[in-house]
Amino acid sequence: MLRFPLGVLLVSWQYLWRVTALHRSETPGDADDLPPRLAERLTDEWSKPLSDGVGPMFHRRFTVRIEGAAMTPGELMEAVAANLNRVAPSTVAVFHKTRGEAGPPCEGDEYRVQMPGPWDGPVRVLHCDATSFRLGTLRGHLEAGQIQFSARTAEDGLLEFRTEAWSRAGDRLADLLYSRLRVAKEMQFNMWVHFCLRAAAIAGGRVVGGVRIDTRSIPEELCRDTAEG
Repeated sequence: MLRFPLGVLLVSWQYLWRVTALHRSETPGDADDLPPRLAERLTDEWSKPLSDGVGPMFHRRFTVRIEGAAMTPGELMEAVAANLNRVAPSTVAVFHKTRGEAGPPCEGDEYRVQMPGPWDGPVRVLHCDATSFRLGTLRGHLEAGQIQFSARTAEDGLLEFRTEAWSRAGDRLADLLYSRLRVAKEMQFNMWVHFCLRAAAIAGGRVVGGVRIDTRSIPEELCRDTAEG
């Protein structure tokens, strides 16, 4: 618990000194913003689906466009997946694989994301392919939901990296810190901005137009179960 205020201070300090332009938008969302459905084979008593959370859901997209990249989308995602701690900010999150073979994430693998506060962030790999992988929260996580990392070639030929999160607070205390005081939400914000900028650096290119952050808020009543039948 003592690490939580220290983590907030470190993230806030990094934010104040960040020179990259950040373009933020917040709009109301709807049922189309819900995350992909959970595969039954990857759902068990340890899963923490969206419906187990508290309060509204936030669908957030963090997008960075990269000019002059030395990598293809597949090569960038291979580099990111090879070592998640290479792109994660160590002051906020450290990834430890707790299930699965050593190496990049594979479907069914699990990680414990060590964070500053009374929570760790256990997650399970729900999907992975050549240009993306997606994680789902497990019991004990600060949040309930999913997050996906992906890369693609945009229509204008630039390399694009995106972090896309579908999340709500994991319990009442987290709801206070996340949705109401917005402390945890801002920590998440800075964490994924850092992820995008590190991915751009790994790709060997230059960030064009800063980082775009689109947030859509979804009412609590729409946060239904998303498991496949």
